[in-house]
Amino acid sequence: MEAPAGVRTVTVAAGRLERWLAGFAERHGDTETVASPTVVALTGADGARAWIDVPFAPLTGSLVEHVTRARRIGVVLVRRGGHAAGLFEGERLVASKVGSSYVQGTTKAGGWSQQRYARRRANQSSAAFADAADAVARVLGSVTDLDAVVAGGDRPAVKAVLADPRLTRLEPLLTDPWLNVKDPKLRVLETMPEQFRVARISLVP
Repeated sequence: MEAPAGVRTVTVAAGRLERWLAGFAERHGDTETVASPTVVALTGADGARAWIDVPFAPLTGSLVEHVTRARRIGVVLVRRGGHAAGLFEGERLVASKVGSSYVQGTTKAGGWSQQRYARRRANQSSAAFADAADAVARVLGSVTDLDAVVAGGDRPAVKAVLADPRLTRLEPLLTDPWLNVKDPKLRVLETMPEQFRVARISLVP
């Protein structure tokens, strides 16, 4: 039931999905629905088709109920210059820790200066990731009933943070979507449900 290449994709907030499904039926007539654990496929009477990726798969119950369920979600956001960790219950942020670290940018210098600079930058990055791991451990380390973990920012940085022995149990809980984050501040962390509490839908035509 995978969507074909070249289709357009939209995202629909969890709270709007029921109305979107009703609108699809209104626009395209009687709709056939075929569900798998990861995708729900819709085919309208006029031939229009849609594929809805099931967030937090596998699908349990009706699609709307599944998407709108209030889950306990851990969020890990890491970039070289900052980090944020959060625990959400539904859309509500119930615990958080954010921080920033100084990591030098790249340089065009060569030779010995370049090597010295690279070592300094690597040491700064290691210290920044250690601070981020401390924050994640403080927020999520003792939470035993997480439904999932979503992450964002810089992938190698997140991988380095989750390699901390205190956090290795979180990695198997990682799931899509990868969160788009440029600056992991508290105000940014608070908006993350707008990215992970959504349905991603591919449409033809």
